[in-house]
Amino acid sequence: MSNQQTEHPFFGEVISVYTRAQALSDGVLIDAGPMAREVGFRWPVAVTAAAWEECVAWSESDSDRQTHQDQSGRLWDVLFMAAYAARANAEAGSELRFELYRVPRDGHSTEAELATLKLIVGPGDNAEPVMTILLPNDD
Repeated sequence: MSNQQTEHPFFGEVISVYTRAQALSDGVLIDAGPMAREVGFRWPVAVTAAAWEECVAWSESDSDRQTHQDQSGRLWDVLFMAAYAARANAEAGSELRFELYRVPRDGHSTEAELATLKLIVGPGDNAEPVMTILLPNDD
């Protein structure tokens, strides 16, 4: 009789894995691209689709209906405010809430309103540091 036992992970077998790369490919996460580095981030930054829709997305028809803006400028604002908050709160840990003013993409608003987002630092697919910007109640 063997004294050897098969070891099992504490939480059991892995049922499913959804990687950051898959989330980027599926559009669940949107890569902030080189603009994140321009703003001062050293690690890759992605924005969740929900946060993108809330604070970044803007089309020419939005400009025609509401007020002239562009998506690139809105992304810069989100990244700039996230980077500023990270520098101002360097001891905050792996999660930080920050605010910015943005015009809601609702078809009629022309004045900026305050929005809150969350910046988290965590491991990427290969345990490298990555950053994600998301809505405050999202995980």
